[in-house]
Amino acid sequence: MERLTFPAGGAAALDEYLEYRRIVGEDDGGKLFTPEEYEEYKRKVLPMRSENRLFVSWRSPTGMDCKLVGPETLCFCTHRYKQHKTDFRTIPQQRPLSLPCRVTGCQCGAYLYVPLNGAQPIRCRCKHFADQHSAAPGFICNACSKCSGFHSCFTCACGQPAYAHDTVVETKQERLAQGKPVGQDVPYAAMGGLTGFSSLAEGYMRLDDSGIGAPSVEVLDSPVTARDHPFLKAFQASSSSPETLTDVGTSSRVSSLRRPEEDDMAFFERRYQERIKMEKAAKLKGKAPLPPTTKPS
Repeated sequence: MERLTFPAGGAAALDEYLEYRRIVGEDDGGKLFTPEEYEEYKRKVLPMRSENRLFVSWRSPTGMDCKLVGPETLCFCTHRYKQHKTDFRTIPQQRPLSLPCRVTGCQCGAYLYVPLNGAQPIRCRCKHFADQHSAAPGFICNACSKCSGFHSCFTCACGQPAYAHDTVVETKQERLAQGKPVGQDVPYAAMGGLTGFSSLAEGYMRLDDSGIGAPSVEVLDSPVTARDHPFLKAFQASSSSPETLTDVGTSSRVSSLRRPEEDDMAFFERRYQERIKMEKAAKLKGKAPLPPTTKPS
């Protein structure tokens, strides 16, 4: 692996570029904005994104968002969500909302999520992959003449077939009316349905229903009850009373962590030697002479 080195201030410049790329996305056409153009772009676009953000999800018939679409999520046309039209000065009234692809020559008229089977596209009932079909409405297969349109029986992890799901594009108000998470307002382009770290997981695995991310301080400081996770109840004493965290306990916790330079064998050998030392120390402590007692006169 090639090692990259940056001059003084290079890391800060890299962070600034990543921030620029997240905000501008594909809107600069591959040519960087000047500082003046960048500031003008932010002045015009950021308020519009805050007011008219669109949330995109792949929803099952049960109403669960099995997939929350992000900037890098692929469309049926094989282009990413960030390569589609995602910013609107005024949100159209017709439903469903169409987000056409902006790549030159692409026939995609609306963003359509299609799942993957591992790392490869799913197959149609004509036995050909999704990327072997036309992105134009109708989704006719380019590899055969028998296909009447893409239709996959691939089963989602939620138990429903892929053809029963819908790609849903909705506004912030529409999601709030359904009790679904909207997260925080962010200036980045093509955020789609991402509202927090848990949004990266599939719907059935998403444990954080809010999607907002880190819980509030009140939740973190609340006492552990019988309804909480067994892990929290097991460590309730050590976490709630700081005086129980002795130096020995702290060192044992640090020792149980794998060091960056250790491989598997070195880690387990070090832990084994530490356990042997602890057992020897415990035996020596048990054989210590008893304190002298005063005989009754």
